[in-house]
Amino acid sequence: MILPQDDYILLSFLNTKLRDEYPSFEALCEDLEISAEEAQSRMRKIGRVYDGARNRFI
Repeated sequence: MILPQDDYILLSFLNTKLRDEYPSFEALCEDLEISAEEAQSRMRKIGRVYDGARNRFI
């Protein structure tokens, strides 16, 4: 899957998928065949980190 180019759009995309379809970030990455490292790196650039207890980037 090609991820959105804008980091804030990616944030919205990931959190929506996590809220509606996936029990964890790992499950999302595996199912969509995306790099967890790339997604997390891009989220860190905008000051966001994954919170497993909330299952979202905060």
